[in-house]
Amino acid sequence: MPQPQIVDSHCHLDFPDFDGQHADIVARAAEAGVSRMVTICTKLRLEPQVRAIAEAHDSVFYAAGTHPMSAADEPLATVEELIALAAHPKFVGIGESGLDYHYTADTAGIQQESLRTHIEACRQTGLPLIIHARDADDDMARILTEEHGRGAFDCVMHCFSSGAKLAQAALDLGFYLSMSGIAAFPRSNELRDIFAAAPVDRILVETDAPYLAPPPHRGKRNEPAYSALTARVGAEVFDLSYEEFASRTTANFDRLFAKAAAWDKAA
Repeated sequence: MPQPQIVDSHCHLDFPDFDGQHADIVARAAEAGVSRMVTICTKLRLEPQVRAIAEAHDSVFYAAGTHPMSAADEPLATVEELIALAAHPKFVGIGESGLDYHYTADTAGIQQESLRTHIEACRQTGLPLIIHARDADDDMARILTEEHGRGAFDCVMHCFSSGAKLAQAALDLGFYLSMSGIAAFPRSNELRDIFAAAPVDRILVETDAPYLAPPPHRGKRNEPAYSALTARVGAEVFDLSYEEFASRTTANFDRLFAKAAAWDKAA
């Protein structure tokens, strides 16, 4: 029986942790059943090197945006700039953008401005928004709801580890929640309960590599192959077989990241 195939919907292959190892990383992912991955550019000036990784590997797609923790230090992205990047055939999402008040609450204003710019680019391109949210649940729910009311867009709450109210607000807007290695940590019972209360057709799986490796690799460098470990925990959360959970989350990815699905079929 063929191995179930899953997607790592969010990783950072351009980070120094992976220098010179991309071919091996992609090969190990394939061995684990991770057939595709999306590598995320967090500073637009680094987009060329992220794009090059996607161009070099059939199974790698990419997205780009300004991470909220860098919003005050990097030039503010423009809608036009993001639209221009979106012309690339393997550019499949916008972000990660969002709000992070854990370390950078003092830049909340510029983070919110940057987030709204990314949302407008999503509306104009039809690509999904990739959201980073930490310690900003109320503002995040408010802005996403306001902006969705001004014009619909698709979105995934990447590495979701916020509260139940933000999860519900996102689901009410038709958005997706992405399960990272945090959901596999032994003490993450409350987070697993939030996922369990969500429809399985709104769930994605990711690593956020090189961060947040699931057990038994916790505390070590994460990599896309390990999204299979998180997916096994996800299958337990939803009381599904691994094969069924893999199939459902892959279908979810293809629905949200339709450009990646279309490219894969064309290839």
